[in-house]
Amino acid sequence: MKKSFNRKRGQRKALLRSLAENFLLHEKIRTTEAKAKALRPYLEPLITRAKKKNLANQRHFARYFNKTIQRKLFVLGERYQTRSGGYLRITKLGHRASDSALMAIIELV
Repeated sequence: MKKSFNRKRGQRKALLRSLAENFLLHEKIRTTEAKAKALRPYLEPLITRAKKKNLANQRHFARYFNKTIQRKLFVLGERYQTRSGGYLRITKLGHRASDSALMAIIELV
């Protein structure tokens, strides 16, 4: 079962896409633990798909991401060419001061 984050489908997709773009640009982001756990199954297939740099994959990424993100995905695909999965690490940080939400850092291995 997917997390809804108390958002409608379009807002949830936009949230995950935005988190993915920021993650791909910086290779590491600090977010809530629930969002980090939802982001992992969204990103790992993208990195796996980026291992093959062919026209179909370029068009697939062009539907969702801008040129900078597309290039970054293919760089990550080259970097993890020999790895079969498990590209991301989630490190728990504890509670946020303002609302006591569990925080985590998601980063590349």
